Amino acid sequence: MAEPNSYYGTGRRKSAIARVWLSAGSGQITINGQSPSDYLHRYRLEQLILQPLRATQTLEHYDVIVKTKGGGIAGQAVAVRHGIAKALVEADEQYRGILGPLGLLTRDPRVKERKHSGFRGARRGKQFSKR
Repeated sequence: MAEPNSYYGTGRRKSAIARVWLSAGSGQITINGQSPSDYLHRYRLEQLILQPLRATQTLEHYDVIVKTKGGGIAGQAVAVRHGIAKALVEADEQYRGILGPLGLLTRDPRVKERKHSGFRGARRGKQFSKR
């Protein structure tokens, strides 16, 4: 997997993890051995993963290979976007000034809250009855 001129980035969102490798190429993207349209099934998610490449104007300069697991399709797409952004910064540190202000290098910290004892869910308590 690791070629001489390849760059790596790990992206995360909720329980989804994406391992991303960038290498010099023509802009081909592969997610778990499939094209983004076959894997994600939604145009909006396809555009989401291209956001870091479009912001840095490197869409035609790198081939992207992604291995992702965990979570759902939307969480995986955001994890891929995060991983691509981190790999781009590894490729060229000047991209940090472009991707940082757009919030593409920041991991989204929101995760599902655990269930607490005495409650039916994370926050939903037992139904109260006065009588």
